Amino acid sequence: MADKKAQLTIDGVEEAIEFPVYPGTVGPDVIDVRSLVDKGHFTYDPGFVATAACESGITYIDGAEGVLLHRGYPIDQLADNSNFVELSYLLLFGELPSDEQYETFKGLITNHTMVHEQIVNFFKGFRRDAHPMAIVCGVVGGLAAFYHDNLDISDEKQRRVSAIRLIAKMPTIAAMSYKYNIGQPFNYPRNDLNYAENFLYMMFSNPCEEFKINPVFAKAMDRIFMLHADHEQNASTSTVRLAGSTGANPFACISAGIAALWGPAHGGANEAVLNMLDEIGDESEENIQRFIDKAKDKDDPFKLMGFGHRVYKNFDPRAKVMKETCDEVLAELGKADDPKLKIAKRLEQIALEDDYFVERKLYPNVDFYSGIILNAIGIPTNMFTVIFAVARTIGWISHWNEMHSNGFRIGRPRQLYIGHTQRDYPTK
Repeated sequence: MADKKAQLTIDGVEEAIEFPVYPGTVGPDVIDVRSLVDKGHFTYDPGFVATAACESGITYIDGAEGVLLHRGYPIDQLADNSNFVELSYLLLFGELPSDEQYETFKGLITNHTMVHEQIVNFFKGFRRDAHPMAIVCGVVGGLAAFYHDNLDISDEKQRRVSAIRLIAKMPTIAAMSYKYNIGQPFNYPRNDLNYAENFLYMMFSNPCEEFKINPVFAKAMDRIFMLHADHEQNASTSTVRLAGSTGANPFACISAGIAALWGPAHGGANEAVLNMLDEIGDESEENIQRFIDKAKDKDDPFKLMGFGHRVYKNFDPRAKVMKETCDEVLAELGKADDPKLKIAKRLEQIALEDDYFVERKLYPNVDFYSGIILNAIGIPTNMFTVIFAVARTIGWISHWNEMHSNGFRIGRPRQLYIGHTQRDYPTK
C-alpha cells in the first residue's frame, strides 16, 4: 500500500482520478498511472524520458549530482578496486563475490570463451568489407542455433548458463569480426589470459610474430569495459527488456540490444569525438578558438562532441576515471605531444573555464576520453561500438535476467493517434 497519493483532475470530468505514489530506495518517487487506461486516457511521454517502465535494483543514476552506482557501489570505487569480471558477477548476482565465488565465476567465463567451430561459416557469409557491428549483430543472434540446450527462460539455471556464455563469447566474436574485416586469420582465446588481455590478444596477435600484451593497455581495456558495463534504462537496455518481455531467447534479445546500440545517438559518440578532432585538425590556438565559437553559434551546425550528457546535468562520474586512464595510455606511448591530444586537452580546458560551457554544464563525458584511448591502442573507429557492445552485454543480460526473475508483462506502449479517422474506400 502506497503512503502517498496523487490526484489528476481532467476538465469536464467531475471526479478526480487517484494514483498511488511509490518511493524508491533513492531517487524520485514514481506515480503509478496504470489505472489511467481504465478511465479512457493514456499518458504522453515521447522518448519515455519521464516514464519508469520497470523496477530494478541494478544501477542507479543521479544525473543532477553526477552519481552512478552499481548495486550501491560508486563507479569510481569499482574502477579503482575491482575488475570487469568481478563487476559482471556483481551486476548479475547482486553482491560482490567471495574469493571462492570469484574464482569459480572467472573459471566459468574463461572456459566458455571458445565458440562453436561452425560459427566460422557465419563469417564467410558476410562481405569482406562488412561493418563489424553488422557481423556481431548477426552472429550473436545466431548463437541460439548453437546453444539451444539452455533456452528455457523460466529456468534460473539455464538463464545463468546463457548469461555466462554471452559474457564469455562476446570478446571472441568481436575480435573475430575485426580479423575478418581486415582479412587475417582468427585467433582462438587463451585460458592463461584475463578478460581484457584475451581480447587484446585475439585482436592484435598474428602467426608471424610474437605478441606481448602491454599491461597498461590491458588495464585501460578493462576499465573501458567496466565504465560501459551498465547505465540503467538506456535505449539499448530498454530494447533488450522489451524484446525479452515477449519471451524471446537471450541471444535474440542481446542481438536486439546491439542493433539499438549501433545508432550514432547511442553507441557511436566516442567515434564522433575522433571525427570532430580530425575536423578541427590544426592545433593552433586561433583555429581551436574558431571551432569553439562555431559551437557557441546556435545557427552553426558544428557541435562539440563528447561534452555534456543526456542524463548527467552536472558531470559524468565515469569521465574522471577515463581521463586518468587516457593519461596513462598516452604516457606509455610517449604521445603526450600528439596533435590530436593537444586539441582534446585544449578543448577540455576551455570547456571547464568558459562561462558558456560552465553555465550549461557541458563538461567532458566518458566518450570524450574513451575514443582517444581506443585510437591510441590501435583499435579502428569501426570497432568502437563493438567494444561498447562487449562491455554492455553484462548490463543487458543482468536486466534481462532480473526481469525474468521478478515477473513481467509484455511491453505494449500506446500512442497519441493523429492520423485519419475512419473513411470509406472510394468506389469507381
